[in-house]
Amino acid sequence: MASWLNDLSAQFKLNFIDKDRWRLLLNGLGNTLLISLFAVLIGILIAVVVALVRTTWSNNASRMRPGFRKGLLHFFDRLCGLYITVIRGTPTVIQLMIMYYIVFASSSDGVMIAIVAFGINSGAYVAEIIRGGILSIEKGQMEAGRSLGLNYAQTMLYIIAPQVLKNVLPALANEFIVLIKETSIAGYVAVPDLTYAGNRIRGITYSAFMPLIAVALIYLVIVLVLTRLVGILERRLRQSDGRTS
Repeated sequence: MASWLNDLSAQFKLNFIDKDRWRLLLNGLGNTLLISLFAVLIGILIAVVVALVRTTWSNNASRMRPGFRKGLLHFFDRLCGLYITVIRGTPTVIQLMIMYYIVFASSSDGVMIAIVAFGINSGAYVAEIIRGGILSIEKGQMEAGRSLGLNYAQTMLYIIAPQVLKNVLPALANEFIVLIKETSIAGYVAVPDLTYAGNRIRGITYSAFMPLIAVALIYLVIVLVLTRLVGILERRLRQSDGRTS
């Protein structure tokens, strides 16, 4: 038992203490959180536009007169549908490599490229979440807004959007959790994220157990904390629903 503990202590010292290798994990964790945060913000911005285009077309196509505006909206609806199909139908790692080796081949900022790649990827999934949230609102809400003299955009902004936001917040928070785990493939293009840091330590020390277990535990702690926060958010939303009802 004592020899096992001594060996474990020696492995810990070798992988994390010697030459301050723990800093690699710390820097990698910072990059992982940075990529995840900005990617989810980009994803939400893209998703809002895509979801609004698709729901506007589906809600108004039958009432619009043939002409330039209807043709333009139809074009963008098809374009948004193609974007969702392509992004959701191809592996994230391939999208990341296309961004790194083709689209931004002249750039050396791997973190920025990862943010853009994961943001575009996240946007396709978040768009469906937001679109589902919009479609979950009763059609009578839109009709009520129009009867009050609001146009379509005003009704969406002042009546529909607050309800949608409340409905999709837990799903958006869960998407952030999924995105954090997905960023572990950033190392495929040499982005120094958390997983890449663990692999780098493993390559230096030739010890796989300690660095990889440490990386797994860090991801687990992050996910558990965020899952707890999502649970608190969902409970508060249910409580507010109970008060308003």
